[in-house]
Amino acid sequence: ICSYTMAMARSSKPGTGFLLKQRAAGVLLHPISLPGPHGCGDLGRPAHELVDFLASAKQRWWQMLPIGPPGRGNSPYSAHSAFAGNPLLVSLELLAKEGLLQRRELTPATEFSAKRVVYPAVWRYRMERLRWAFERFSAAATDQRAFRQFCRSQRHWLEDYALYAALRHIQGGRAWLDWTEDLRLRRSRGVVKARAELARGIAFEKFVQFKFAQQWAALRAYARQRGVGLLGDMPIFVAFDSADVWAHRELFRLDSVGRPLVVSGVPPDYFNRNGQLWGHPHYRWSRHAATGFAWWVARFRQAFAHFDAVRVDHFLGFHRMWEVPARAATARHGRWIRTPGQALLQAVTGALGPVQIIAEDLGAVTPEALALRDEFGFPGMRVLQFAFGDDGPGSRYHQPQSYPRCCVVYPGTHDNETAVGWFANLRAAAKKKARRQSGRRVADTPYERVLRYTGTSGGDINWDLIRIAAMSVADLAIVPVQDLLGLGNEARVNFPGRPKGNWEWRLQPGALNDKVARRLRQMTETYGRAT
Repeated sequence: ICSYTMAMARSSKPGTGFLLKQRAAGVLLHPISLPGPHGCGDLGRPAHELVDFLASAKQRWWQMLPIGPPGRGNSPYSAHSAFAGNPLLVSLELLAKEGLLQRRELTPATEFSAKRVVYPAVWRYRMERLRWAFERFSAAATDQRAFRQFCRSQRHWLEDYALYAALRHIQGGRAWLDWTEDLRLRRSRGVVKARAELARGIAFEKFVQFKFAQQWAALRAYARQRGVGLLGDMPIFVAFDSADVWAHRELFRLDSVGRPLVVSGVPPDYFNRNGQLWGHPHYRWSRHAATGFAWWVARFRQAFAHFDAVRVDHFLGFHRMWEVPARAATARHGRWIRTPGQALLQAVTGALGPVQIIAEDLGAVTPEALALRDEFGFPGMRVLQFAFGDDGPGSRYHQPQSYPRCCVVYPGTHDNETAVGWFANLRAAAKKKARRQSGRRVADTPYERVLRYTGTSGGDINWDLIRIAAMSVADLAIVPVQDLLGLGNEARVNFPGRPKGNWEWRLQPGALNDKVARRLRQMTETYGRAT
């Protein structure tokens, strides 16, 4: 495992044999949502069992959400590092197999839920056991050489991240902007002192990342053996409270204290009259360009060390971004700024060669952004839930008769309702409209359009959408696990705009059984997507 980990860490190209432009199918599920006895999913047995399910169902891809250490709101899209792995995903059972934990130490805590991730309890439980494992690892003679090799090879991000994580721990989880001035501004005397005083804590953070890398490499190797590629997700922005912003303030638009000058968001639209205020710091693009986009090249290299292909969230930001004054209460008073996406992507492909990227091109699309996507040959996204609205051309864009081959189709994404929940709300809206019109059935509602398009009663709507996605010309069809199981909105993983309660849903043990695999396999084979 160790040698394989190092080979993967040095790799910069997608895995051989897993090509986005081959007709195939896959499933979307974040590892944190997997079942297991320790409060959340991880890289151990349930992850390997999911690979087995995918292989038996002839699925070529396992798509995940970002795998970094989750930040505000437990969101994987606001990670504390663009390079590090999520400590919660380190399998305690695999550590026990190595002798770094004892079986009696793995008794699950009573506050754990099989249905939801209770993050405070899970963090306490898992981090305590990771520290026990670290103490045993430090006292042992085995694996030390591989650990040192890992630390050397990952030094470009690991040193800063481990110091940041150790500091954040002793600061009680406070953001780096609230640290003392010497630490906040990374003055030499403060950093040198912290490295000396926190040497043990820094070594622990490196150990966690080492074990994450080992376990990830083992999972990826297993997936490759079973014919399953891993598809990752890269947010275009990074969280303000992250090791990246703290260690590289010059790459972000911050004031002399370290506060953001402008933050990310999207302008007002039909759905939100105030727009959306995301709050990430904006990039100082001139500094990135001056380095040949070195930070971005390193970030993509790390992504392709983990995944065979990567979805770039908010790919449209490589053409333009909405910037909002940092103290603004809403996103209404922002402005569009042009971004050097072409030069950035040229730097990435120049350093890494051809890369497999899915461009998340949903939202305020511009012809220039689509031209950039097409210039590099990246597939875009189509979402079936968007295909039946009232916006005419926008809806037809998402209907399969409009698809090019070079795209990826989804019934819905992690930000959408489940197929069953979405259809139930369409039906309720249609009934409400009919009541307003003296009980007459209204033929031109999204609900009626769905029925006409699917040619069904909607009684099995999740499989109706899966069938439409599978039979489309799109090279790749990805289905959220919730839609495979016909679950309602109680199984949603994210409600955009809701600050709490997201990223908690968990897959029930045994839910992905042979019956589900057989039906998915038949659908996949029928429409020529079988691996």
